[in-house]
Amino acid sequence: MQSRLIDPAGPAIPALGLGCMGMSTNYGPADQDESLATLHRALELGVTHFDTSASYGEGRNEELLARFLPGNRDRVFLATKFAIRRDGGVARVDSSRGWARQSCENSLHRLGVDVIDLFYLHRRNPEVPIEDTVAAMADLVAQGKVRHLGLSEVGAETIRRAHAVHPISALQIEYSLFSRDIEDEVLPVCRELGIRIVAYSPVGRGLLTGTIRSTAGLADSDNRLNHPRFADGNLDHNLALVDRIRDIAGAAGCTPAQVAIAWVLAQGDDVHAIPGTTRRTHLAENVDAADVVLTPEQLVALSGLGPAAGHRLSAFAQTMVGH
Repeated sequence: MQSRLIDPAGPAIPALGLGCMGMSTNYGPADQDESLATLHRALELGVTHFDTSASYGEGRNEELLARFLPGNRDRVFLATKFAIRRDGGVARVDSSRGWARQSCENSLHRLGVDVIDLFYLHRRNPEVPIEDTVAAMADLVAQGKVRHLGLSEVGAETIRRAHAVHPISALQIEYSLFSRDIEDEVLPVCRELGIRIVAYSPVGRGLLTGTIRSTAGLADSDNRLNHPRFADGNLDHNLALVDRIRDIAGAAGCTPAQVAIAWVLAQGDDVHAIPGTTRRTHLAENVDAADVVLTPEQLVALSGLGPAAGHRLSAFAQTMVGH
């Protein structure tokens, strides 16, 4: 698999990583034994970038990775995030200096490691100056507890202000054929500053795989049941776009999911993708997407599909982004 720099000064890591969220939350029950086997298989297939967060399963996702890391730590580029807290089951954003420090300590403990390769601000509370948050994160770098700093789902001006305090290596943000709003302001700013893009949900929460034709098969606890793009009135429109992607995939000799991932990776050598999966079968399909080369004509056709119906986030989640 091709490697790409995660920071202008390095290191180079495979262009495709593994988003681990679904192994602990959001998409219904997950088989922990299969998830653990998927983590090991990912490493065997050349995936070394593993992405988690303190908020995924309220720490359980980091604890799952802690079962995988022994014996593998020196081969893994480990990313985690902080700031989303739950009090009485209600999520809130805490990007304070104190929580940055405490959350890092908590993550180090849960993961069973001495250093985090990439530490993200998961969401930003606009009442806390970004300069304060990044200064605390920079202290963690100085202390040797963190190697690189990242931001997630913030606006262009916040990126500039943060980068002025300490170099930001990566911005994690939703980016896919169905979610392209970063191209207006955020992506140009990141490129100006040399900040890499880590694209989550490159297959649109499974919608771009072509395997979901209705919500009937989703578990009752699957968050997609409340997602705008899966809602009645939106889903049919979006599936029609997926059918067009399926036609392009047929011509390219691959699956719709692989086309979706390949399109993201084709947007620049500064773009990484971290599709999530909980099963080894889907993992192999995703990894093979890194070798798919789309023709210029196919890239143009994909880029011209038109917008998906429905917002990319729920109304509540939308309140947490873009600050």
